[in-house]
Amino acid sequence: MKLNDWLRLIAGVFVLASVVLGATVHPAYNYFAAFVAANLIQSSFTGWCPMMALLRRLGVQE
Repeated sequence: MKLNDWLRLIAGVFVLASVVLGATVHPAYNYFAAFVAANLIQSSFTGWCPMMALLRRLGVQE
């Protein structure tokens, strides 16, 4: 998988997990979904994403 594929997978898993946890464990987990969404919005404007920087360091191919 390429870098963008990994990024979409990780973001989707994080959002899905936080929504499920927010519905079943505690509503405060929804703040994590909002945090992921804010990072995605921020990266669309700036072109920089913390998760992409981490994935590049881990050697994921572009």
